[in-house]
Amino acid sequence: MNFTDFDHQRIQVSDGVELNVATTGSGSPVVLLHGFPQTHLMWRHVAADLAADHTVIMPDLRGYGDSDKPADTGLTYSKRTMAADVVAVARELGHERFALAGHDRGAHVAFRAGLDHPDHVTHLASLDVLPTLDMWDVMRGTSGIVGFHLFLMAQPPGLAEELIGARPDAFFGHFLDIWGGSFPAEVRAEYLRASREAITSIVADYRAMATVDVEHDTADREAGNLLEMPVTVLQQDWGAALGFDARKLWQAWASDLDHRTVSCGHFMAEEAPDVVAGALRDLLAR
Repeated sequence: MNFTDFDHQRIQVSDGVELNVATTGSGSPVVLLHGFPQTHLMWRHVAADLAADHTVIMPDLRGYGDSDKPADTGLTYSKRTMAADVVAVARELGHERFALAGHDRGAHVAFRAGLDHPDHVTHLASLDVLPTLDMWDVMRGTSGIVGFHLFLMAQPPGLAEELIGARPDAFFGHFLDIWGGSFPAEVRAEYLRASREAITSIVADYRAMATVDVEHDTADREAGNLLEMPVTVLQQDWGAALGFDARKLWQAWASDLDHRTVSCGHFMAEEAPDVVAGALRDLLAR
């Protein structure tokens, strides 16, 4: 299956913002959220598997792909706003309850959706991230080198947009290349095209992660709020190299956790789609 096999539509979520949403299959709903610097296309292989018995819903996150890219007001790209988008998309498609999986940026949105909308999210999967507060805690000293882009895009508006805009393909292509990706030429070109057209909104998404998202997650940590639905986390074994126990960090947030280490690069839905699809099926059976 490739992206031409998906049905596409635009769905309005809030404040006139419309998301580009791809769907395929039939059955109980599973929403898949993409990461950086990608679009819903990253799920093409996993969706082909799940579509046999599930309705698979794959939005481009606001500010990414072919979804709208509204100007940032401070909350526009908060994970709370983006999580509400996900609930709105599912509801528009007739689903009040759904399983949810996210990779990278999409995993942070899924995390927030699980905390804010537990009555809607039945199962939750996170691919290759830590919760936001834990991520900032471990990105210290030389460990922060691997996440230099987090610090760049957290700066006040202007600098990151200008620097990235000067050489967008070099910037976005850097991550596609070093994070273990091996993409067909047309797929890589599509990721670069979509990212070039979304520099301002992508930076705003990352800036929110260092500001308002920290505020929201801190409030949940202090209140003792947990992800109460079954949770599966798939990660590379980068915790050992950076000096932390990823499983332990996730256990502080999820009361029903299945944490698995995957032997591939960051783009695991494309590098090891059978492993990811199998883990999602195991999650859905819990």
